[in-house]
Amino acid sequence: MRAWWGVLTSVVFVGCIPKAQLRPSPEAQALAQEPAAAVTEQAGIRLVADASAWKGRPGNLERRLTPVEVRLENRGERPLRIRYEQFDLLGGSRFQYTAMAPSSLKDDGSSRTRCVAAMDPLYWHNTWGWRGPLGWRRPWGMGPFHGPFYSPYYAPSVACEEPLPTQDMLKQALPEGTLAPGGSISGFLYFQGITERERQVTLQARLVDAETGEKFGELGIPFEVR
Repeated sequence: MRAWWGVLTSVVFVGCIPKAQLRPSPEAQALAQEPAAAVTEQAGIRLVADASAWKGRPGNLERRLTPVEVRLENRGERPLRIRYEQFDLLGGSRFQYTAMAPSSLKDDGSSRTRCVAAMDPLYWHNTWGWRGPLGWRRPWGMGPFHGPFYSPYYAPSVACEEPLPTQDMLKQALPEGTLAPGGSISGFLYFQGITERERQVTLQARLVDAETGEKFGELGIPFEVR
């Protein structure tokens, strides 16, 4: 009886665990109108980042990767080069997680559909039963119960994950290119899943002149896993 109760409570507990997300650290400059976003600015380039903005498909992307929505505004006089390799998450372990081009996800296991089959109990009662002269009896107790002619299990339920990248990921990705003075651009950057590896990370963006290739600054926004 206690063994069954332990299994049940473990399953319920695991199913209720909320997914961890990145939130701006206390030292980050948060936006009043967007509490989950933070902002920083240097050399005329303004960066706004929100690591909880993903609303597309797949709905569980934050369990598989780390999507971060960024908005860049060029308030300076230099054309800004935008390449994925200029963005990374620096973890507390001092490991750098470089932003990945959405198309590169097709080269790893993320591009294959993954399915998991599970056997689900038909139903759960706080009783157990036995066969008596008047039919099945079920005194109070803990345990699963099912009739003598029915399987205690449904057919296997199958949960599948969509292959990456999805159309939403491609459409909403930050485009690479050149951001001219006075312009702005926004989109998602995709990083490896870090919420189970790191407790704190810093989003870093290296500023590069699109004409000369000169690096003229670096932006950073600290986040923590909650």
